[in-house]
Amino acid sequence: MSAKKETLGRTVGVVVAVCLVCSIVVSGAAVGLRSLQQQNAALDKQTNILEAAGLLADAKGDIAGTYKARVEERFVDLNSGDYVEKPSADYDMYKAAKDPATSTKLEGSNVGFQRKPNVASVYLVKDEQGAVSRIVLPVHGSGLWDLMYGFLAVDADGKTAREMVYYQQKETPGLGGEVLNPSWKAKWDGKQLFKDGDVAIAVKKNASPDDQFAVDALSGATLTSNGVQHTLDFWLGEQGFGPFLAKQPWKS
Repeated sequence: MSAKKETLGRTVGVVVAVCLVCSIVVSGAAVGLRSLQQQNAALDKQTNILEAAGLLADAKGDIAGTYKARVEERFVDLNSGDYVEKPSADYDMYKAAKDPATSTKLEGSNVGFQRKPNVASVYLVKDEQGAVSRIVLPVHGSGLWDLMYGFLAVDADGKTAREMVYYQQKETPGLGGEVLNPSWKAKWDGKQLFKDGDVAIAVKKNASPDDQFAVDALSGATLTSNGVQHTLDFWLGEQGFGPFLAKQPWKS
């Protein structure tokens, strides 16, 4: 074998060895960081739920402790509105929506997704005496560019909005991205969700602050505002949390 071939073989061997070492290091780092990533994801979720619950300021940095003391996750059959047992130890309603065995296909959907989970999470917020003060509902629906995910906080009467907190969205900054603006989020507090049993809350242009059924639409972001409206119509309606809010099982 020539020296040239020996050099080429040695070079290839070194490259292969380096690639193997790098892949092992990267894989090891990914596995090692997975637990930390999961913890951060859980903490982020708890932070957004506490914001919707009106408890973020009270937490004073102790997000996990406040969440554990004041928030209880329950599971609801969306068809009946009744509480059910947690379907599995690692149940996730968004993953369940992708599985035909644990979801229902929607007909004529205008909310940006084609299947809904049969069982959804709800979060009961309790006061210091243990009574339910708010119910936080996970909601999602289409925006201008992609699905927007958020938490809608409802008063214990099951009819009054308290907070709308979007935590994942890709809307245009300064336009649809104003769903994150504190001044817009403040407009939800006290708005009535239903009238004569039907969804009545509306996102509309130039809504009067005195209109108990209306939230002012986002300026220059008609499609985003329409997406918020479709999200409300679906998740507060019969296919979403409507039966649950009508039954009010947290009062039982």
